[in-house]
Amino acid sequence: MSVDTNVKASPLSGNGIISELVSKARVAQKDYEHYSQQRVDEVVSAAGWAIMQPEHNRTLAEMAVRDTGLGNVDDKILKNYRKTLGLLRDLKNTKTVGIIAEYPERGLVEIARPVGVVAAITPSTNPAATPANKVINALKGRNAVIIAPSPKGLSTCIALVAYIHVELKKIGAPVDLVQCLPAPITKEATQELMRQADLVVATGSQNNIRSAYASGTPAFGVGAGNVASIIDSSANLHEAAQKIASSKTFDNATSCSSENSVVVLDSIYDSAIAELIEAGGILLNTEEKSRLQETMWPSGKLDAAVTAQLAPKIAKMAGLAGPSFAGAKFLMVEEVGTGPDYPYSGEKLSPVLTVYRARDFDHACQIVNAVYSYQGAGHSVGIHTSDDEHVLRLGNELPVCRVIVNQAHCFATGGSFENGLPFSLSMGCGTWGGNNFSDNMNYKHYLNITRIVRRIPERMPSEEEIFGEYLRKYN
Repeated sequence: MSVDTNVKASPLSGNGIISELVSKARVAQKDYEHYSQQRVDEVVSAAGWAIMQPEHNRTLAEMAVRDTGLGNVDDKILKNYRKTLGLLRDLKNTKTVGIIAEYPERGLVEIARPVGVVAAITPSTNPAATPANKVINALKGRNAVIIAPSPKGLSTCIALVAYIHVELKKIGAPVDLVQCLPAPITKEATQELMRQADLVVATGSQNNIRSAYASGTPAFGVGAGNVASIIDSSANLHEAAQKIASSKTFDNATSCSSENSVVVLDSIYDSAIAELIEAGGILLNTEEKSRLQETMWPSGKLDAAVTAQLAPKIAKMAGLAGPSFAGAKFLMVEEVGTGPDYPYSGEKLSPVLTVYRARDFDHACQIVNAVYSYQGAGHSVGIHTSDDEHVLRLGNELPVCRVIVNQAHCFATGGSFENGLPFSLSMGCGTWGGNNFSDNMNYKHYLNITRIVRRIPERMPSEEEIFGEYLRKYN
């Protein structure tokens, strides 16, 4: 069935557009609030199939690359598929209607309730996968959702919503449960949507996140990415290099979870670099590194022209010629410092990998700490190792919410069929990253929980139980 996916400006203007969208969303949500769990799960399946249907998936991926200029079609098709299928797996048989938990010994009963109308702020890097993830999670909680895409991602978002509406009509659900801001997408319209909604879930630039937090509406925002990964002396170097390469190059590094730096221990440095070169990387010399830096940061700020482009294209932009560059999967530069004077130590959103050489594991931790002091604190760190003590050290010492062990980082951080993290494209970074949550954004963040509290037998501790040990030790 064909749908109208053309971008059309709304006949209304200013706050009137937002008020009409929110009003329609509230009517639909009030109806949806009374759905049974079975009916809710049908709605969730409908929204999931809207993006996973193969023809829809390809169309959305092609539109995303065509209109944003970011990433590549085949990887976006895979991302749309795996992220949505994984999310639906996570949500299957999960209760979000009525009683969801009972604790008789505590006299507590928990009841899931909707939050209402969700404003979903989404980036241009994933203009189909991220909105779909937010829509499905919101619908699982019996909410309505209005998407505020990036301007470049608007066409893809309109197509996605049109596909969802077709599926909702099939099952007799209100189509106004899922809406998208019309053209033109402006900061003012997005801010007004956030102001009128009941909950904001924001993914994208830190400017978007700060706006969400300042909207006056309860908000979940994500932290900045700038992932570093340690190659330990006990690592399987071939496997580590292959995983880093696949992660770094996927969708031309649009993911905030792609490695931006690798920290390699001195004892295996040369061997690790050789494996990374074998995996498709090219290590630039000092002159080439300087020319690339001038291209990527021409005025001290990362140039959008290099974002999510293929390595050969970026090399050509920097005037780096030769057959080796034509076949490069990613570019590598050696670095020693961190901070504004060392732009390679920051997030690059491109297949460019910064390499640090560490004397030992202590020094590797110091380097990662320095990188995150500049950018990326709270997000996650990768490690390739067979030393579990080193893994636990990262979890206890570094300012990160996730330690990804022996995995391709960008595939693992947002949930994987090979780990237990929830499938998500929005990663909370805790207080280190300026966020109020530290897990992968999931359906629980789209729920209110009402608790029924009943009396239980009194159990008041004595002062001896609470203070006895303390007083005997210090008094």
